[in-house]
Amino acid sequence: MLQKGMEDHNMEGARQVLVHEMMKTKPNASLVKKEMDVTFALHRKEFVKDKPVISQMLQRWPALFTESQVYHEFSRVVGENLRDFFDALDHISTNLMEIFKKKKGLTGQLLAELLRLTKTSETTDIRRLCLRGLPIILGDDSSAFFKTCSDAADKEAYNETPVGIIIIGEENSPLNPSRLGIVLEGNVVFDGPANLPQAFCVLFGLTYALHLDYLKYMKNTFLFVQQVMFNLGKSQLPPKIQTLKNQLAE
Repeated sequence: MLQKGMEDHNMEGARQVLVHEMMKTKPNASLVKKEMDVTFALHRKEFVKDKPVISQMLQRWPALFTESQVYHEFSRVVGENLRDFFDALDHISTNLMEIFKKKKGLTGQLLAELLRLTKTSETTDIRRLCLRGLPIILGDDSSAFFKTCSDAADKEAYNETPVGIIIIGEENSPLNPSRLGIVLEGNVVFDGPANLPQAFCVLFGLTYALHLDYLKYMKNTFLFVQQVMFNLGKSQLPPKIQTLKNQLAE
């Protein structure tokens, strides 16, 4: 449904205003938010019904690939504050790390290595540890999601990555990268997030903003964030997620 009083051609005009504004070195944040609010019905219809490729989304709706608009769009779509991601992660971090420490076998070895590489108890480091450990404990394969490369210009490292976070730095320092980026369909759509927790949060928001499906090999991790951390959706939890949720409540 189109916003009351807005015709298709008026919304298209607002979209063009947005594109022009985003070409500026310092776009007017208030104007961008206003026009994104106005055009919500139009761009939502495009993403849900037409499912355009990411490169087309970037061209037509560049504002949606900025951090502030990802937060706003998440609120428009689900009525929740995306920044609650950090509070929810902090709430479970202590118990989650204890679960990591108790794991045995190969899973336990992988988690023990992450714990060893975490040198401090600083909030960002703990969040990073938890986000790297979640796919391991939930049985996901994050190897194609967290892509390490020595240089962002090395597009061969991620040009076939459908959804992921590129970690730019040395192979032996995955928890302390020099730079990060978010990749969708082989395109770096968000360059230079401050840290991995921020990158993951923005990427989770983008899945809602752009109406993207969860990757099969990271589905449990994203469902955990959705259903346990945000309490979104009413479907039954997969067994591994339910088990972890129960353990966190002990």
